[in-house]
Amino acid sequence: MSGAAGRRPAAFLDRDGVINVDEGYVFRPEALRFTPTAASGIRLLNAAGLLVIVATNQSGVARGLYGTAEVEAFHAHMAAALAVEGARIDAFYYSPYHRDGSVAEYARDHEDRKPGPGMLLRAIREWNVDPAGSFMIGDKASDMAAASRAGIPGHLVEPDTCDLAAEVQRILGTAAAYPG
Repeated sequence: MSGAAGRRPAAFLDRDGVINVDEGYVFRPEALRFTPTAASGIRLLNAAGLLVIVATNQSGVARGLYGTAEVEAFHAHMAAALAVEGARIDAFYYSPYHRDGSVAEYARDHEDRKPGPGMLLRAIREWNVDPAGSFMIGDKASDMAAASRAGIPGHLVEPDTCDLAAEVQRILGTAAAYPG
């Protein structure tokens, strides 16, 4: 499914609490635990023709708990584990910033840190996303604020125990642009 000039809608997903269980600064591949229906929810998004883009705050980088290489390795591991389940994430965006961080390079406010819309707006540009058919699923008010500031609807779910597949079915079933 594509819109004007080949634009496609996207489902933006928060990571910790939506895709994986948030156990606080999760970055080691062996610590990855998916939420109950993460893979099936992502498969539904893939089947509906949406891009699936993760947008996650990773303040552990600014706090010196781990580096960007560890975040990227964790994302590669997550993508590979989901692929085994037939689920595809098209892109990962993360914000390593936090104004109270101890790593000077990242210890500042930045538009990429949710509730800022920076990651979403950058992904919209870089992936030729059609905002009119896009949405965000997150487990925090900051996810909803970032979505609103990026001009897309946000859908709030319960952290860690969210039924991503049921939420995706609900969203796709009620959105006129998508078959239910």
